[in-house]
Amino acid sequence: MKQVGRGFWLLLVLWLLGWGTAMAAVVVVDVRGEIDAGQVVLVRRALADAERQEAALVVNIDTFGGLVDAGTQIRDLLIGYRGETVCFVNHRAWSAGALIAIACKKIYMTPEGSRGAAEPIPATEKTIAALKAEFSATALKTGRNPQVAEAMVDKTMGYPGVAAPGQILALNSQQAVDAGYSVATVNDLDELLAANGWGQKQIVRHQPGWGEKVSGWLADPAVKSILVGILVLAVMTEIKAAGWGAAAVIGGLAALLLFAGQWLSGVAEWWNVLLVLAGLGLLLVEMFVASHGLLGAAGLILIFAGLFFTLGADLAAAKVILYALLGAVIAFLLIVRWLPTGRLWRRLALTEQETSERGFVASGDYTEFAGGTARVRTTLRPAGTVELPDGSLLDVVSEGSFIPVGTTVKIIRVDGGRVVVRPLDDPDGG
Repeated sequence: MKQVGRGFWLLLVLWLLGWGTAMAAVVVVDVRGEIDAGQVVLVRRALADAERQEAALVVNIDTFGGLVDAGTQIRDLLIGYRGETVCFVNHRAWSAGALIAIACKKIYMTPEGSRGAAEPIPATEKTIAALKAEFSATALKTGRNPQVAEAMVDKTMGYPGVAAPGQILALNSQQAVDAGYSVATVNDLDELLAANGWGQKQIVRHQPGWGEKVSGWLADPAVKSILVGILVLAVMTEIKAAGWGAAAVIGGLAALLLFAGQWLSGVAEWWNVLLVLAGLGLLLVEMFVASHGLLGAAGLILIFAGLFFTLGADLAAAKVILYALLGAVIAFLLIVRWLPTGRLWRRLALTEQETSERGFVASGDYTEFAGGTARVRTTLRPAGTVELPDGSLLDVVSEGSFIPVGTTVKIIRVDGGRVVVRPLDDPDGG
């Protein structure tokens, strides 16, 4: 009986091990539509799942292309994965999609599939050279002919029998097999799985959800410009009207969306956020410490530096910030007249006006006041201000003595713009 028990448990363990091996997962990620930051987040999540299960990853792709930076990020993720990677070109993989396909160790295509046509827009010499090198390096890494990959980007190269020089290279399913850019042609995903011996394995599928859609939306350059513009406008508004609060809340929400989108797409780093927070802190300190605007200026520099690095620290990031800044300044000028004035704004901007309504008179010919009298408004040490009989104020200087407020003085001499006075009851006076 004891012997039977041991045999039973041994068979059970062997059966479970065999079942577990047969049912080991294959992770399938659907990359469909425009390649953007949302697709980067999706592939990163699928790769993490595949690595955790030590599973193969199948990229089920159907795309006309999209953002080059998003495509290169996905390429880097696939190149860095140590497990099996297979691309299933389910209809088409153009532009950035072609780069993603080349990054996989194996490629399969449907009979009607096509791939290539990766000429960048704008097709400048610089962008073509950069993307051409990216395609070539990826092909070398995955053991394929780099010239084929280069011809997908640079139409001047051509490819014998398929594309003449001057035509951009795109391969159909049979041409891809002939060029070594496809293992075989399959009709569907099930056929691909069967061809690799994965027909009995558990399939874990990753498809775009609301998180990936939001990430893609937040990665749109226009959306990023709007969010940065709102953040900059909020900072300017809080400087002008410290303590208003509503602008700070709106700016905080815009910053949260901006950083969240960049964080999900793998661009932002924690120190980028610290730069922005440090800049905001310096602006706050400027409100209570007299630094003649130096702390405020340093704060603004840190804020823009943080935003620049958050957005990728490239020409596209500079354009986003420039457009956002222009929009924020225009909006600020439109609403500034309705804003109250805060302490920090008074430190950074000259708001006092010496107008005639407030009793100030412009420098001019003061000879008409000679011999007249006035009352001292500010102590003459010896310079100060006096009030004329008509209520206007005049900057004067005494003969050398201190004259207190309220004293009646006589204007004894006018030298150009210099008005000299003496106390009226001075025994030396005239």
